[in-house]
Amino acid sequence: MDADVVIAGAGPTGLTLAHELAPAGVRTVVVEPLTERVEQTKGGTIQPRTAELLEQRGLLDAMQDRAHEREPVSGHFATLPVPLDYSSWPTRHPFPLSIRHHLVEEALEQAALARGAELRRGRPVTGVAQDAEGVTVTAGGDTLRARYLAACDGAHSAVRKPLALPFPGRPGTFQAVRAEIRLASASALVPRRAGHISALTRHAGGYWSMLVPVGGDRYRFTFGREDQSGAQGPVTDDEITDALTAVYGQDTGLASVLTASRWSDATRQLERYRHGRILFAGNAAHIHPPLGGQGLNLGAQDAVNLGWKLAATVHGWARTTCWTPTRRNGIRRRPACSTTPRPSACSPCRTRPMTSPRCATSSPTSCGCPTRTTTWPG
Repeated sequence: MDADVVIAGAGPTGLTLAHELAPAGVRTVVVEPLTERVEQTKGGTIQPRTAELLEQRGLLDAMQDRAHEREPVSGHFATLPVPLDYSSWPTRHPFPLSIRHHLVEEALEQAALARGAELRRGRPVTGVAQDAEGVTVTAGGDTLRARYLAACDGAHSAVRKPLALPFPGRPGTFQAVRAEIRLASASALVPRRAGHISALTRHAGGYWSMLVPVGGDRYRFTFGREDQSGAQGPVTDDEITDALTAVYGQDTGLASVLTASRWSDATRQLERYRHGRILFAGNAAHIHPPLGGQGLNLGAQDAVNLGWKLAATVHGWARTTCWTPTRRNGIRRRPACSTTPRPSACSPCRTRPMTSPRCATSSPTSCGCPTRTTTWPG
């Protein structure tokens, strides 16, 4: 065997899992298609439970050192203008931590490598085959043999798709844009620091949008058309400029676009997170709208939950019930993740007019989601 566990994907989920496995004496190799990290914010929020887990592992200080300024406000439910009050929770971290996505990856990568994990960049997964003894992974020019493969390679997982696994849920009903930009000038309508999501949401000129400061002259700009129409293909600078000017006025000027992509309000989730010796975590296992950093937080918590069970199995002391979704000793991640699509799917409904049939009521559960209750059973 080349490794005990191969992890596909060097995002927060894969790197958190590597950091869990390597100190436990599990030979871990992470393969990642990108040759270097992409500087982008994405969800950019660490929620209290994730902060607690990071603190237990000695990782929170590195995240706090990389965080950017944020008003001391709590989280949100479906972008409603009523902050969720975390102060009553038994936690030392009652406020979300705002941090750009690639800086989370940077901190996790440094920690995982220091613990003995191996990272191979420029290695896209192009082939997977499993048998009773292990998994053979083809990644770039490498062929790796491992006891297990953990697919942490995102919504468009190169591991999940070739296996043709059912990925039930609800398709997207609209498209929006998420971009990281620099501003040349800013009107009085542009927020000066991150705060509660409802205070950052605006409607004007036929658009809904959120403009979030992420440090210096950088902003995360999320927007869509209120009539739910949207362009196809790559996001253009002109498209971003039109939306920026319509919502924030002529005095707000675009300097440059750093990254840009389209997203939808689709929600999907695997029926099982384990298929033989292949396991799924993070966005490879479940997708939902990106508002609020749900993907980052669920992925990191998936990895922590999976890590000790996988390490115990590799070392031969895990009980059979470790992989059985029983009431007391089962893997809890899929039920936990199955509740998330409800509020996260509602978030886009709260940022744009309720014109679609599924948004015709004010119920926060009217959007629907898959709610099966299985997890990582073999």
